[in-house]
Amino acid sequence: MEWEFDGEVIEWRGPAPFVFVDIAEELSDAIKEAARDLIYWGQVPVEATIGRTTFTTALFPKDGRYLLPVKVAVQRAEQVAEGDVVDVAMTLRRSR
Repeated sequence: MEWEFDGEVIEWRGPAPFVFVDIAEELSDAIKEAARDLIYWGQVPVEATIGRTTFTTALFPKDGRYLLPVKVAVQRAEQVAEGDVVDVAMTLRRSR
């Protein structure tokens, strides 16, 4: 399953500050349904592309939707910062 969407880059402070792409609730519901057999500890393994940079990560559940973590290497390569709206292409990662 593949999705293309745009989303705002937000900061969420846990033990350390991280930036994420906020995924809309409706799309999060579709991802949760498609990934039922892949979810571990609430997270969904994915491969995502922002700009020309492709990376692997796991979606974090938060308040009924998912957040896509944006690694520092991706932030630097694509000049992504909090408040930006980015285009994302994303697929489920079947193997961990």
